Amino acid sequence: MTDVPPRPVVIAGASGFMGAAVVAHWRAQGRPVTTVGRRAGELAWDDADGIRRALDGAALLVNFAGRSVNCRYDAVHRAEILDSRLRTTGALARAIATASAPPPVWINASSATLYGAGHAAPSTEDSPSDGTGFSVGVVRAWEQAFFEPELPGVRRAALRTTIVLGDGGALVPMLNLARWGLGGAQWDMPWPAGRARRAAGTAYRYGGFPFGRQWFSWVHLDDVVGVVDAVEADPRLSGPINLGTPHPVTNAELMRTIRRALGMPFGVPAPRPVLELGAWLIRTETELLLKSRWVHPQRLLDAGYTFRHPELEPAIRAVVDTRRRTRQGSAVV
Repeated sequence: MTDVPPRPVVIAGASGFMGAAVVAHWRAQGRPVTTVGRRAGELAWDDADGIRRALDGAALLVNFAGRSVNCRYDAVHRAEILDSRLRTTGALARAIATASAPPPVWINASSATLYGAGHAAPSTEDSPSDGTGFSVGVVRAWEQAFFEPELPGVRRAALRTTIVLGDGGALVPMLNLARWGLGGAQWDMPWPAGRARRAAGTAYRYGGFPFGRQWFSWVHLDDVVGVVDAVEADPRLSGPINLGTPHPVTNAELMRTIRRALGMPFGVPAPRPVLELGAWLIRTETELLLKSRWVHPQRLLDAGYTFRHPELEPAIRAVVDTRRRTRQGSAVV
């Protein structure tokens, strides 16, 4: 009997933190992978016919494309963040609509920032998406661009992703802060906002969580890969899907866990005025640290998904150990 070769998979945003992990996983399985993006050797975004041909007969499309939100939300960056999501999602929708044999499953990135500041109860996929501000508006427009087109026979899932932990991404600066003795809790408190930030929708009111009591919902990079596999395999998984473990922690607990993993006995806390200054200096936004996110992955749990890293401390220790092994290997070389 002749083995049937696996059908190809297509991924946009393959050079990013999550995309690179998914591509490495697929290639380790021997799956043919086509990538769409801006790097040499990838299908270009303006090659509509090439994207259509790549999607014809593909088993799966995953889209993680979009400009990083780790920046100051000035007018130029706000336009880039929104346009990068709507333009790429729209291009893929048009390619699917014109393909003769489109992929049966399309997984698109989204964000759990869509929910309001979590403090009284966790947000499931059925909770109101009642957040406010620039980033919330981006996610609403993004999901509309994803779900609105008529694409018969294509099951779609939007991964409302929490903070992803791995050897890279948001955890690395936190590890560095803790190593420097600055790994205390990040505190929220009232902070004035100028006219420009109010007009831009970036004058965030995080909810007044003092002493690091804001919720931190998270997921390990291994579970991003695992959930992509689970969504592809399980026809019950469609629509919005919360991508975060069922065990979020407070910001204060997060920073304590990081200090324990690094063997740091203390960490100086950072109230909001200090964070605002630091965010201005490194050209990012304090929303990424101070917004409370309490997200529950109800649909994944109902489908029987088992998280590979459900608890925070083992997940962070796994990342720290990986980084140590990488540094030791580089030293040997």
